[in-house]
Amino acid sequence: MSEPRTRLALLSPHRVEAGDADALGAAITAACAAGDVAAVILRLAPVDERSLVNLVKRLAPAAHEAGAAVVVACAHFDGDLVSVSARGGADGVHLDKARDGDLRDLRERLADGRILGAGGHEQKHAAMEAGEAGVDYVMFGGLYPDGMSPDSETVLDRAGWWTEIFETPCIAVADAVDQIDPLLATGVEFLGLESGLWIGEHADVAGIQARVAAAGETAA
Repeated sequence: MSEPRTRLALLSPHRVEAGDADALGAAITAACAAGDVAAVILRLAPVDERSLVNLVKRLAPAAHEAGAAVVVACAHFDGDLVSVSARGGADGVHLDKARDGDLRDLRERLADGRILGAGGHEQKHAAMEAGEAGVDYVMFGGLYPDGMSPDSETVLDRAGWWTEIFETPCIAVADAVDQIDPLLATGVEFLGLESGLWIGEHADVAGIQARVAAAGETAA
């Protein structure tokens, strides 16, 4: 049996707080046991730096024990996210709609093998600038903090365009089951799963993993 070409990346709910840690940690453990999870992107609520470090310390082990990387995101945070990631034991940081100069500065600070990811680039030019800044992946899709969903056809188009042309890996995010197979057909390196697909009683990560495996066999 051929190996699947695509691995999973889990996106946490937006604005994770300390009170969410136990339930989220258990959900990460369960999802990693059911699928081939490469990374977990923790989208944290902006609080003080010490509280964020402590929260990451509580959540990171669930992913690391399964061999998954942990990437920290925190919209509207005025502190040092690189420091939060390093002190909390995470593997890197993720920024949405970051400016090219910001990404280049972070790339220099994350030059020791830690991960820098970029998302929120719905325009092709912005995505290319992120790639040129040296990010480890670009991400297309993912729910906005207000819960609104990006246009799924645009996400699909961007994923197909990127994987065909560029070497920098891509995360293409699904927030509904019917988006999964079309995204897998693009050959993306990582299928991102919004929290509704991997957390809760209706989550079926094993079923999604089976779709990934089937897509890999078809491509082979």
